[in-house]
Amino acid sequence: MKNILLLMSDEHRTDHVGCYPGARVATPNIDRLSDGVVFATCVSSNPICTPARSALLTGKYTHQIGMLDMSGDLNRQHPTYARALQAAGYYTAGFGKFHWLQGWPWRTPARHGHDLVALESEIKRFGFDHVWEASGKQLAVKDRCHYAEYLTEKGLHDAYCEYVTERKVQEKRAPNVDPATYPDGEPFPLPEEDYADIVVTNRIVEAIRQRPRDRPFFMLASLCGPHPPYDPPKRFLDQVPYEEPDDFVPGDAAMPESEKKRWWKLRRAYKAMVLCVDEQVGRILDTLESEGVLDDTVVLFTADHGGMLGDRGLNGKAVPWRQASVVPAMIRHPDHLESRTNDSPVELTDLTATILDTAGLDPQMALSKPWPAFHDRVPCRSIMPIVRGETEAVRDYAFAECEDAWELIRTRRTMYVHTRHRSNPDDTRDAFFDLSDDPESLDNRIDDPARSAEIEWCRRRLQFVKDTTPAAQTQWAPHRGAGGGPPLFDASADPLST
Repeated sequence: MKNILLLMSDEHRTDHVGCYPGARVATPNIDRLSDGVVFATCVSSNPICTPARSALLTGKYTHQIGMLDMSGDLNRQHPTYARALQAAGYYTAGFGKFHWLQGWPWRTPARHGHDLVALESEIKRFGFDHVWEASGKQLAVKDRCHYAEYLTEKGLHDAYCEYVTERKVQEKRAPNVDPATYPDGEPFPLPEEDYADIVVTNRIVEAIRQRPRDRPFFMLASLCGPHPPYDPPKRFLDQVPYEEPDDFVPGDAAMPESEKKRWWKLRRAYKAMVLCVDEQVGRILDTLESEGVLDDTVVLFTADHGGMLGDRGLNGKAVPWRQASVVPAMIRHPDHLESRTNDSPVELTDLTATILDTAGLDPQMALSKPWPAFHDRVPCRSIMPIVRGETEAVRDYAFAECEDAWELIRTRRTMYVHTRHRSNPDDTRDAFFDLSDDPESLDNRIDDPARSAEIEWCRRRLQFVKDTTPAAQTQWAPHRGAGGGPPLFDASADPLST
């Protein structure tokens, strides 16, 4: 059985990975994985942190698991790839940003979020023997996570909270707070050794060296960058020159010069954070190599979503445009090192199925259960047949969704987007783009009669996905088995788990 390592970054655009076309920054360490297969069209299940990460853990669409938005906590009744690996004999460990829990409202005061340290044993029940969680660079202000504990032990947590709060990142979704006011782009104010991604990587490196030697391992290595705040350590910021390329994808209105200057500063910092992520990936790969297990380990790299960085005049994610919805994805399988790029549509959760397939498990069986209803609808598909060179595609189209706002169907060459008004059933809007000659999706061809057949094809598939993947039902009330036997599960011990 192969070891498996899932490397993740956060809010990482494909054009900020060196081996992708049009790369804006060199990432020599991440690129080491390109001697396997690079997937050029991997679509995030939902380009927001918690939904995308919950989908990746379960292999299901976010509407199936009740996680359409960054709100609420992932219900442990859903089977996970980590539980399946654990049951198959893997040592499972997770480090860094998980973000499966988002139960507190956005205006929650500092230090009043989740106590993830106290919840460590509960987090493990998602399928992990060991966890060390960094809830996210800015979320460490609200949540008590292992990274926040680390900062507290060094006497740095108060300074960190003050630094992040000044940038208003915590109130991103609050009314009357303009994201354009975030004064980011300055170097991280604490020592470099205390930067979240470096601290998390230290734990990953240590775990690889101290792993159990009597069984294969799975490790989730989830870094926090290059997600805002745009705060790279100074050493990395110094490696990126300040530039002013006027290459923003145009939006509905012309961008003022002052706004461009703000984004040029933030884009420089974003590149620097990518350099930091890349260095940490190098440290992890070097550790696998020095431990003599790189050639016994399947390494996957991806991100939960991308980010707009001022393109179309937008900040953040939660939109269907490629900068936010298409994520880097590559698989280095030591038995299949052919340095190929594949442009067929795949979904982020196809990596979920691939992890299980790599371990010799059937993804459909591992992520299903027969009761309650609809837990047997598992849309993820392994892309190992592509890695092995058996086929060029495992699906004709990829599906994504976000909040209650939109869904998309993306093929190799087209994208269809269905949007709606939240209170007006007559206000729905469709868009269709030919990505072959319009890669930035600027020319809406929805009214082009020559494309009507393709548009209807996309509409039917969107409806098919929604019709055949209903929300899985859950249970909490204890009941007695046949013949008046004991309860089939102890709700008092764990009302969220079967």
